[in-house]
Amino acid sequence: MTEPQEKKPTDYTGVIIGAILLPVVLLFIHLGKEDMGRSLSVVLAATLLAIRIRWDLRRHFWFWGAIVLVFAVHIPLILFIQWPHGWIPAVAMLPIAVAECLVILGIFRLIEKITKGTRNRSLAG
Repeated sequence: MTEPQEKKPTDYTGVIIGAILLPVVLLFIHLGKEDMGRSLSVVLAATLLAIRIRWDLRRHFWFWGAIVLVFAVHIPLILFIQWPHGWIPAVAMLPIAVAECLVILGIFRLIEKITKGTRNRSLAG
């Protein structure tokens, strides 16, 4: 008959991202800045998802440098932008999260191409 396929280990990425986001949201709710906490959680979730998608690059120093740079750019955006007060449906926040994730993945891809190009030039020259 058919051969049993190897069972892949369960991926707990969603649970891990949720566990990271929960204290952030609760902290901002406690501080009375629920709007900022919601915006930060969307940005953080998209960033963590992009990191998980490109987790194969974790052994490269530039990967971690890019992550630090992405977070450093987001700090002023979260703090100084006037976020809407009140409830915003998750569907309205989804395009922002998708765009955020795609931009970060594009940054990773660009840096990966640049570093591969410099490595190949240094080996050839």
